[in-house]
Amino acid sequence: MARQLTKLGFLDVKKTLFMLCDLQDKFRPGMKMFDPVIRNTGKLLEAGKILDVPLIVTEHYPEKLGRIVKDLDISHAKGVYPKTLFSMMIPDVQRKIEELYGPEGPETVVLFGLESHICLEQTAMDLLNKGYTVHVAADCSVSRTQEDRKFALERLKQYGCFVSTSENIIFKLMRDKQHPAFDKVRHLVREPSVDTELAKL
Repeated sequence: MARQLTKLGFLDVKKTLFMLCDLQDKFRPGMKMFDPVIRNTGKLLEAGKILDVPLIVTEHYPEKLGRIVKDLDISHAKGVYPKTLFSMMIPDVQRKIEELYGPEGPETVVLFGLESHICLEQTAMDLLNKGYTVHVAADCSVSRTQEDRKFALERLKQYGCFVSTSENIIFKLMRDKQHPAFDKVRHLVREPSVDTELAKL
């Protein structure tokens, strides 16, 4: 039954993994909506930290492209992995996922970062191929052009991903106002997420 609910889009906090892809400072000048996306991502990461959702982070070719932006607190990450492959599913990441969740892996992965039409899309395809349910946080994901972002999100839906927002994901993880962490998370969602012009796409 739990697996069926997951396939409908439910999120079980104990069986969910966050994956943050390549939000590095070197990309900031060339990305549309980068700063609003960073603000929404910060909120999602903070909620994940409070709710104890494991986080895996990758950095694309960091010796040339730098590290994850300092605006984001990734101190709770289970690992930060350099890569040159576009997909996040490099061997080190796959080993860490198995270490965290066993051979079956998590039921659900929440995926966000850049670029929507390259690294995120290829990561999502690899995750779906392994049988995981994938939620893409659209307001925490970015591309150089809004056209690439728009069509990437459409393709991701066609592949079978849930294209969600950071606030939707946070409330699905909590499920109930009586959640022990509700008061800690509430301050994160008092203000709406920053507009990243998704409604205009």
